[in-house]
This record gives sequence, C-alpha cells and structure tokens, in this order.
Amino acid sequence: MRVLFAAVTAAVLVLPAPAVASAHPAHQQEPRARVWVTTPDRAEELHERAPVSFGTGRSDAPTIVLDPSDRYQEIDGFGASITDSSAAVLYRLGPAAREQAMRSLFDPREGIGVSLLRQPVGSSDFTAAAEHYTYDDVPAGQTDFALRHFSIAHDEAQILPLLRRAKRLNPRLSVMATPWSPPAWMKTGDSLVGGRLKDDPRIYDAYARYLVKFVRAYQRAGVPIDYLSVQNEPQNRHPSGYPGTDMPVRQEAAVIAALGPKLRAAGLRTRILGYDHNWSTHPGDIESTPPGEDPETDYPYRLLRTEAAKWIAGTAYHCYSGDPSAMTALHNAFPRKGIWFTECSGSHGPTDTPEQIFRGTLTWHARNIIIGTMRNWAKSAVNWNIALDSTGGPHLGGCDTCTGLLTLHPDGSVSRDAEYFTIGHAAKFVRPGAVRIGSTSFGTTGWNGQIMDVAFRNPDGSTALIVHNENDDPRTFAVRAGEREFEYTLPGGALATFTWPRDHRLADRLAPVRIPGATATATPAGETPQAAVDGDASTRWSSGAPQEPGQQLTIDLARSAVFDRVSIDSGGNLGDYARGWRLSASSDGVVWRDLASGASTGQLTDVDVPRTRARWLRITSTASSGSWWSVADVRLYRRF
Repeated sequence: MRVLFAAVTAAVLVLPAPAVASAHPAHQQEPRARVWVTTPDRAEELHERAPVSFGTGRSDAPTIVLDPSDRYQEIDGFGASITDSSAAVLYRLGPAAREQAMRSLFDPREGIGVSLLRQPVGSSDFTAAAEHYTYDDVPAGQTDFALRHFSIAHDEAQILPLLRRAKRLNPRLSVMATPWSPPAWMKTGDSLVGGRLKDDPRIYDAYARYLVKFVRAYQRAGVPIDYLSVQNEPQNRHPSGYPGTDMPVRQEAAVIAALGPKLRAAGLRTRILGYDHNWSTHPGDIESTPPGEDPETDYPYRLLRTEAAKWIAGTAYHCYSGDPSAMTALHNAFPRKGIWFTECSGSHGPTDTPEQIFRGTLTWHARNIIIGTMRNWAKSAVNWNIALDSTGGPHLGGCDTCTGLLTLHPDGSVSRDAEYFTIGHAAKFVRPGAVRIGSTSFGTTGWNGQIMDVAFRNPDGSTALIVHNENDDPRTFAVRAGEREFEYTLPGGALATFTWPRDHRLADRLAPVRIPGATATATPAGETPQAAVDGDASTRWSSGAPQEPGQQLTIDLARSAVFDRVSIDSGGNLGDYARGWRLSASSDGVVWRDLASGASTGQLTDVDVPRTRARWLRITSTASSGSWWSVADVRLYRRF
C-alpha cells in the first residue's frame, strides 16, 4: 500500500524534491522473472514454471523488498565433496552413466552447476579403501621428515580424473582441501584416529611442507587448490573409527605460521582458512576436553587473535552444533576476514521413510544451509558427500546415516536427493563472483512458519532470489524491485528461485536512508520496540493487545535524517497492520507535527511525503481492531 497524501507544517523542514522519471511507454512488455520450484512431495523438482511479470500495482501480502545498494559478501560457490567413497560410487557406473551423473552435477546448463568442492587431503570416514591413509604413510615407529614417501597415487585412480572432468564441465569451479589427519608419524599415539600433533617445531615444519607438497602435486595434476584448511574439525577429539586430530588453537596457529610463508615462497595462491568446525563447540567436544585444559569454545576468535592470523583469509564452519548466526557474530568481530561454510551432511533416523527424509532435508537445508548461511556472511555453502550408495556408504567408521546429492541403487539407477535440489537452487543461478544484496526476509533458521529469502546480484547484472516457504500451508508474498513488484504463492515447504536480467525499469528510484543507532519506544511497550528498527523483518514490535487509538511507536533516528518516504512494514504476521495511523515528525523530540495519516490495507505501507528533515518519528494508531498492531521494520528512503 502507498499513501500519497501528506500534511506538513513548519516544525519540520521541507526540502525541494527531485524530479521523477517519466513512465515507460504502455506498449512495452513489463519485466519478467523466471521461476524454478521444488516441493517437499517431489511433485516439482527444480521445475521451471511460467514466468511472472513485474507490475506497478501494490500487494497487501508480506513483501520482499530488494535493496541492491545494501551489499554484503562476494560468493565463491556452492557444492559438496568428491570423497573417496563418492568417487568409488561414481566409478561403479559405466562411462556413459558416469558422464550423465557428472553433467547433472557440474554442467551449469544441463545440470546444477556445482561451483565449489571441498576435498579431503587423504582419507576421511568416507573412504572405499580397506584402511585409512594419508599421502606419506610409513611403518609404525618410523618417520619421514624428508617426505620421500609422499605420493598422491591413490587419488590418480578415480578422484583426480573426476575433479579434472568437473573443472572442464564448470571452468568456474573452485576447490578447497582439508586433511582429516596428518600422517600418523607426526602424531602422538602414532595413529590417524585421534591424538595430537607432536609438540615439536620440526613436526610443524614437516606438516606445513607436507601440505605445500600436496597443493603442488594437485596443481601439477590439473586441479589447483584455491583454499586450504589445516585440520577438519579440530575439536573432535574422539572420532568414531576414522581419521581425526585434536588440534588446540596454539597448534593450529603454529602450523599456519609455518604454512603461510611456504605457500608464498612456492608461488602458490592458495588461501588458508581457519577452524573448519561447528557454529558452536559441540557439547561432546567440551566434555572430552583433557582435564585442566580450556575447551576453547571461542576457538575461531582466539585463532584470529594470534600472530598466524595474517596468513588466514577467514574461517570455515560446519553445521553440526549451533546455528548460522555465529558467523555474523564472528564477522562483526573481524569484518576484514571472510566466512566460508564448508560442511553439512544430510542424515536420517533409522525408521524414517524416503518421503520423510526428502521433506526434512529439503526444508532444514533450505532454511539453514542455503538461506541461513548466506544471510550470515558465508561465501560458500557446501554439503558433504556428492554421491553415496543406497546403504549410505561405502564408509570406514563415522557416519552410517549420511546422505549425498546423488544415490546409487543396487539396480544401477541413480536418484537425486534433497541436497541435489537445495544446492541446485543456488549453484545453478548464483554465479561465482555474485554479491549478496539486501532483501527483507521474515523467516528464521529455527522455523517460525514465515517466508524466508536471500538475494544476489550476479556479475552480469542479473538478480537471483531464493525463497523458502517455511509453513506447511501455501503462503502468498510479493517481491519488489525498484518501484515494480509481483505477487506469488508457494506451496507449503517449497523452495523457489526467481531470476531476472538487468532492466533499468527495475532500478531503484529511491535510496535507502540508513539509520544505525536508531532506538524505539512504544506505548504500550508490548513486545520488543527495538525490533522495529533493527533492520530485521523476522523480528517485530507488537502491541500485545488489540489495536486502539493512541497506541504509539516512537523512533529516535540518533541523528537528523532527510527522507521522502517512510515504509512501515508489519512483517509476515498477517493482519497485524494498523487499521488507522498518523505519522508525525520532530526535530527536537518535543514539538511534533503531522506528516500524513491514513489506513493500511496490507502488510507494507509506503508513506510518501515532501522531502523532510527530522530526527524523531512517531506512528500513532487512530483506529480500533481486534488484531494486534505489529511493526517489523521502519525504513526511510530519499529520491535520487
């Protein structure tokens, strides 16, 4: 809804407004968005629906407002891992079927265009080998400081040919590498499973040289390594029968301090990522902390405060404890360091049906991995295995309920799992080099039954918008780009991607006026007045009582601001908009003058006023309703 009437008096300074561009010729077709949808019942699987046209009308539904001027992180890619197990599964297929599977994964046109792979350096729990391995294994009791036994021959059989084919299918593919364990001779206990690096400068140096040797070997094999972490899940002290290493912050910092200069001296452009573990320290990892030692629950913060931080490009995260907001917290503490999300496996209970597994994985990954990580500064979103067989293997220790993007069945057929579609809704449409842009989103990673979204501007100027309906029932919403919008209804639990090319008719005619430091109070106080100015449409102030004349929301902008529009967004709780309202402004918080008044008919109300300078705003209810009054966001705009 847009309100055009405005009454202004002398207490608020009125400035001349710039001219508004003329409308487009009526005969020209309106801009259109293409639409792809996946539903939890598998009725649609990345199915392209009829396109939808942008129009000049206004919707009463919750409205996703795009803000291309609000730019966040640059995107590296979306994908999974060609583990040793995945490679073995793909090689069970005949050449033609294997090529078809690879195209479905990596070809940006014929498939989903997987654009980032995270590769184990040596063995993980997902190996088809009879024994776990690294690239420099020697008999127990022996050492190899000269790395004379180093070899990547194991990977030449299946893994590297698949990686080379993947890079040919998608030349923009990036590769990250992560070791699950250093060679056993470098560790206490002389085992790949558990233990720590020996606390010896010679060991730190040898391990750094080992990793450089790996990067060089892979580069010579045609697979350059773009990113490298030094230990998978360094706080997982007791892995279940598979390689793992307890690596405290001081040891990871020592390895990185040795590794960084060696990579640079070798002329390698590989960037180092730290941590590579969960959003929060898992309770089991806290309990397993050796007596007298600190559990280091702030591991990534401590690592970025060490001298080794100068060699660290950023931090990698996994999904198995905590929630994506941890990445925003780290970004706020270290804004110059990047954030990458690098592992999350689908899984299931022993009695879950295929239908339950697909629905549960699709909706959880949509909320947390595809949208949740991207809205919390991640430059990548990576699942675990790219392919497994119908038993969830092969694997040697570790997870026995994991799922991949593809599943190979005993009859030789290959099915696409929920992870294929969640990754596909991003990888196929969000190109490497894209930038996340601002968009109002009403859902949460913890589930609140609302519409949740994330938006990107691609290098070619096109826009990709990923939307998930958290609710089990269909939900209608609108999407606004510039001064045009469209309305759409998604089935319950569905995931959709909308794309449209650059079009000057969708360009913004209004510039957002940022209000950092703004504060809000309300009468009645209701629920969390500050939520109305936190820039997050998934939070809200609510009156906590039926609407009555005289209820007020007062905002101190923290400084004088110039604006031409005030948008009052009531968020995703349908019906919680003001049945009648009055907008007032003040320069001193004492003398108030009315700017406009009206009645809302939907969730988003735009109040256009002559150019105004003010520090305080007040929205007052002027009508009664049995519905509560909610304000999720108040936004200011200024015309170009």
